Amino acid sequence: MILLFIRTEKSIAEFRQSYPIVFSLVIINIALWFLVYIVPFSFGKELFIWGAGHNYSINYYNEYWRFITPIFLHGGLTHTVFNSFALVIFGPGLERMLNKGNFISVYLLAGIIGNIGTYVVDPSSTITHIGASGSVYGLFGVYMFIIWRKNYLIDRANSQIVMTIFFLGLVMTFIRPGINISAHVFGFLGGLLIAPLFLKNARPFYERW
Repeated sequence: MILLFIRTEKSIAEFRQSYPIVFSLVIINIALWFLVYIVPFSFGKELFIWGAGHNYSINYYNEYWRFITPIFLHGGLTHTVFNSFALVIFGPGLERMLNKGNFISVYLLAGIIGNIGTYVVDPSSTITHIGASGSVYGLFGVYMFIIWRKNYLIDRANSQIVMTIFFLGLVMTFIRPGINISAHVFGFLGGLLIAPLFLKNARPFYERW
C-alpha cells in the first residue's frame, strides 16, 4: 500500500521534479505573501487591493478578474502556510493521477467556482476575501468523486484518510470565525462536479512510480 499523503521525497529538488505544478503554486503563494507583507514598497499593497476578492467591485465596476486573483493572495503568513501545506499534502496525488494540465485546470476552476459562489451569495458585499481554500476544497471534491465513482484509483486506507480530513475540515469551516464558508462549499462542489471531465484518463497514483 502506498500512502498518497505521506511525503517521502528526500529534498525540495526531488519534490519539485516530481510535482512541478504543486511546487510552482506554493512558490507563487509564498512569493506574493513576501511581496505584499515584507517588501517595503507600495506595489505589493496595491497588488493586494487590486487582486483581492471584492464582490461590490465585481458587481458595480465589472472587475471580473477578482474571480481568479484571490486564489493566490493570503491574509498573512499563517494563512499562506496553512493553504500551502494543505496543497503539498493533498495536491501531489492528484497531480500524479490527473497529469499536470488537468491538475492545474481543476485547481483553478474549483477556486474560480468558489469565488463565483461567494459572489452569488452576496453580490453587494464589501468584505474582502482571499485565499486558495476554494481550490483546496475543490481537490477534496475530486477525491470524493474518486471514492464515490472511481474507487479503483485509490485504496481503502487512503479513502478513509481523505474522508476523515475532509469532514474535520468541513466542521472547522462552520465553527471557526473569519472563514469564507461560501468559497469552501462552492469550491468543493465545483471540484465534485468537474471531476468527471478530468478523470477520464486518470490512472492510479501507484502506477506512475
